[in-house]
Amino acid sequence: MGLAGLLGASALALTGCTVAPPDNAFFDALRMGWPKGVTPESQDLGNFWVWTWVAAWIIGIIMWVLMFVVIFRDSDKAQKRRGNNEEFPRQTGYNVPLELGLTTVPVLIIMALFFFNVQVQDKATALDKDPKVTVDVTGFQWNWKFGYSNIAGELTPSGQEYVGVDEEAQAKAEASKTEGVTEEKPGPIHGKSRQDYSYLNYNKIETVGSTEEIPVLVLPSKTAIEFNLASADVVHSFWVPEFLFKRDVFPHPAENRSERLFQIEEIQEEGAYVGRCAEMCGTYHAMMNFEVRVVSPEDFKKYIEFREANPETPNSEALESIGQEPYATSTAPFVADRKGSRDGEEINRNA
Repeated sequence: MGLAGLLGASALALTGCTVAPPDNAFFDALRMGWPKGVTPESQDLGNFWVWTWVAAWIIGIIMWVLMFVVIFRDSDKAQKRRGNNEEFPRQTGYNVPLELGLTTVPVLIIMALFFFNVQVQDKATALDKDPKVTVDVTGFQWNWKFGYSNIAGELTPSGQEYVGVDEEAQAKAEASKTEGVTEEKPGPIHGKSRQDYSYLNYNKIETVGSTEEIPVLVLPSKTAIEFNLASADVVHSFWVPEFLFKRDVFPHPAENRSERLFQIEEIQEEGAYVGRCAEMCGTYHAMMNFEVRVVSPEDFKKYIEFREANPETPNSEALESIGQEPYATSTAPFVADRKGSRDGEEINRNA
């Protein structure tokens, strides 16, 4: 009866893995501090996490009950109270039905968890969401650079698709692949230059942080977005806690067999969300923050219009032009003067 109840209860709990759990204190406690997600992918990840804990508690409670029943039922005092003077309680070794049950039930539970895990994982990593905005993300010690490589016409002032590649800077990056490399002295990475930035992306509209200013990435709400990640030095990690998803940012992604793209269906709530590097990357790793500022599609269109018309103007003025706070509101530099931090201009223009 215990095994049947275990199987039934855990199966019932697991069927709710893609369904939002009830909004109450108990289910909030099961999030273990996870924030409420702001994307469809993050909400499915959060639901899976909560329902897995529900199944785990059901299994745990049933097993604890069975364990304590056996402990108290078969204790020496209980045996004597029932007039049973045998040294050991009745043994169940080589009980084939019981052993089959004890093998089958855990396998079924793991299969159910695996099934729902794959569903949620596939949704989070799918690249078929028809993104309307593509953002190039470059991480470097200890800063971030964001650029817009492609924006659909519905989000541009002209109504035409925006292609934001900076051809001149991209050509310099491509030339860096073999710059200073001779046949007699090949470079360390597949014969390429030590300063090979050909795998990085350069755009006309870019936002780069500084030691005094947190970089703010402006994105539209209710819009599918693609992130194209790369590192200019060591491994970093792009993480927005409200996305409930992070991806490592590799140098030379192709050579490192790293998937540099990920997509989200939409960001459902406007606001400011802190972003962090989640991979230990050196001395100032903890200070390598950024902010995602989510605005309406209409304000995003105005923001892009301002950035196009004023290419030399700082991002803070572009934010002010659409009625937003000019600087990051979710995080701030820990130390303004970070000695040893690489200047964004080196990565930004391949100096």
